Amino acid sequence: MNPSTSFARCESQSSDGLPDDWLFLSSESAGPQGQEVSRDDQEAEDRGKLKSKLVSAWNSVKYGWSLKQKSKFSKSSPVYMLGKSYELKDEREKEHFRRSFVSLLWLTYRRGFPLLAGCSLTTDSGWGCVLRTGQMLLAQGLILHLMPPGWTWSVSHHAVKDDMELLRPSDSTEYGSKLNERANTRGRKLSLGSLLDRPMEATHRSMISWFADHPSAPLGIHQLVELGQSSGKKAGDWYGPSIVAHILRKAVAASADLPSLVVYVAQDCTIYLKDVRRLCERPSPQPWKSVIILVPVRLGGHDLNPSYISCVKRLLMLQCCIGIIGGKPKHSLFFVGFQDDHLLYLDPHYCQPTVDTTKKNFPLESFHCKYPRKMSFSRMDPSCTIGFYAKGQREFESLCTAVNEALTTSAGTYPMFIFSEGERQEEVPGSSTTTNNITYIRRKNELKRVDTNNSMDEFVLL
Repeated sequence: MNPSTSFARCESQSSDGLPDDWLFLSSESAGPQGQEVSRDDQEAEDRGKLKSKLVSAWNSVKYGWSLKQKSKFSKSSPVYMLGKSYELKDEREKEHFRRSFVSLLWLTYRRGFPLLAGCSLTTDSGWGCVLRTGQMLLAQGLILHLMPPGWTWSVSHHAVKDDMELLRPSDSTEYGSKLNERANTRGRKLSLGSLLDRPMEATHRSMISWFADHPSAPLGIHQLVELGQSSGKKAGDWYGPSIVAHILRKAVAASADLPSLVVYVAQDCTIYLKDVRRLCERPSPQPWKSVIILVPVRLGGHDLNPSYISCVKRLLMLQCCIGIIGGKPKHSLFFVGFQDDHLLYLDPHYCQPTVDTTKKNFPLESFHCKYPRKMSFSRMDPSCTIGFYAKGQREFESLCTAVNEALTTSAGTYPMFIFSEGERQEEVPGSSTTTNNITYIRRKNELKRVDTNNSMDEFVLL
C-alpha cells in the first residue's frame, strides 16, 4: 500500500496515554556522512523526507488523537492466551495474566529510523503493520525458543498499572461499571522469582535488538523490506500475511544468531511432514532443530466463515500456538487469545520514536504493551497466518496431534489446513494444476476444486 495514496491507522500517543505531537517528528538525516551530494539530489532527498513526515502526520490526524482505551473483561468467564487460561475473578490469576501479557514483545510503527534502501522513508507509519505483526509472531516463537518456560518480564509488575476494567457478571452485556475498589498498590520489592529471572535480561535485550529499526538488525524492518524485494515488494507497499511469512523464513535462515531454529511455511494450506522433518534433521549431537511453522490461510470470502471461529479458539488454546497475524482488511493485528466472542490482540498502529538499541540499558517500556485490547470475532479479516513452535522432535509430534484434534472442530466444512505425510510436489509449468488460479485440496481421498480468482491476497480460499 503506497503511503502517498492510502493510509493505515497510526495511534500516535505517548506512553502515558496522551496524544503525541506529530510536529516533533525527527528531522535527523540518517544518510551516509562525509559524502558530497549534489543540490538536486539533496533537494530530492529533502522532499522525500518531508513527504514521509507528512504521511505520518496525516495518519495521526486522520486516525489518531484518541486516548488509549481500556479493555473491559468479564469476571464470569476465563481469558485464554497462547495456551494458558486465566480466571480473572481470582486476584492472583488476574495478576498472572497481566504480567504474562506485558511480557509479550510489542513491535509497532516507528519514526526517525535510518533511510530504507532505495527510498527516502524514515518511518513505516501507514504501510508496515503486517511486517510489524509478523515480527511479533516471530518474537513469540523466540521467547519460547530462548526463554525458560513461564518466563515473564522481571520488571513488568512495577510498570503495569491496573489498566484492565473488570466487569461484574450481571453487567457483562453492557460492559458494566468499574469495580468499586481497586486492588491495593503492589509492593516494589523484587520477588525471588524476579531475582532468578535477572540472568535472562541480557537475552531479553538481545532479542529486542534483533528487531531494531536499523540496517544491521537481522530481523529489523530494513532487513525485512530488503528480503521482500524478491517477492516484488518495496518499502511503502502492502505486504500480505502470506508474503510476510516467507520473508520471516528467509530472515531466520540468514541470521547467524539463530543456528538451531528454522521456519517452515505451509504451502497450499498443507503442512508436508516429510519436508518439515528434512528441514529440522541435522547431525548429532543435537539431531533436531527447533521449528516455527507458519500457515497462511484464508478463512472465507470477505468475512470470516463462522464455522472456523471455534477452530481458531481451539488453536489459540494450544501451548504450541504462537499467535495469529491478520486483523481487519489492510489493518493487521497480532491475535494472542480470546474471551468469549472477542479476540485479544496487540496493535502495531501506534507510531513511536525509534529506540537506539546499541546503547547500554536502552529503555524497554516501548517494546511492551500495558493495554490488553479486544475485538469481536465478526470483525476479523479472513486472510491470516497462524504460527506454531516446536522445540524438538518429540514436541513436533505432539504439535501435530494437538493441532489435528483442534482442526476437527471445523466439521462440516473443509479444514483450515491439513497435514500430509508426503512432500510437496514441485509444480510443472503448463500442467493443469497451475492454470486458471485453481488449487486442489485433498481431504479423506476427496479432491476439492477451489477457485481463488477472487482472493484479495495470495491465499487459498477455503
